[in-house]
Amino acid sequence: MTEDRDLPTAPEDVTVKPATAADRLDVLRILDAAMLETDAPTVDDRIAAGDVIVARSTRTGGVVGALVAVRPDPDRLHVDAVAVRQVRRGEWIGSRLVAAAVDRAESDPAVETVTARFDADLAEFYAALGFAVDGAGADEGRRVGRTQVDGG
Repeated sequence: MTEDRDLPTAPEDVTVKPATAADRLDVLRILDAAMLETDAPTVDDRIAAGDVIVARSTRTGGVVGALVAVRPDPDRLHVDAVAVRQVRRGEWIGSRLVAAAVDRAESDPAVETVTARFDADLAEFYAALGFAVDGAGADEGRRVGRTQVDGG
C-alpha cells in the first residue's frame, strides 16, 4: 500500500525499523521532547509487540524519530505518538515512520484499519499518506485519520 504512495525519499543516512528494547530510552526521550503523552509501560509493551518503529541515523547510530502504535481493537492499529528530533524535522522522517506503521498493519492479517488522532494542522500530512481525515465532531482542533489495509 505505501509503495503506491508518492512519498518523498527520506534522507540516505536514515533507516526505519522496528524498535528493540535497547531503543526504549531513546524513544521515551524523543516523545518527551515533543511533549507527547505516552507512558513507559505502554512503550515497553508496544516494543515487545513490534509496534514501535524507530528512524535511526546510519551515520551516528542515534535514534532520530519514533512512532508508537497501540491496538485499541484487534482489527485496528492506532498511531498513538510519532515524533522526530527537532534538528531532523522537515526531512520526511515522520512520513516514513507512519508509512512503516501502515506496512506493519498490512503484514498482520488481523488488522483492517490504521487510525491516528492529531492536531488539525497535521491534516495535510496524514492526507498525503493516504489517510481519510475527518474533522466532524473533533474536539479542540483535533482530527481523526483512517486508512484501510489489506492485512497479511
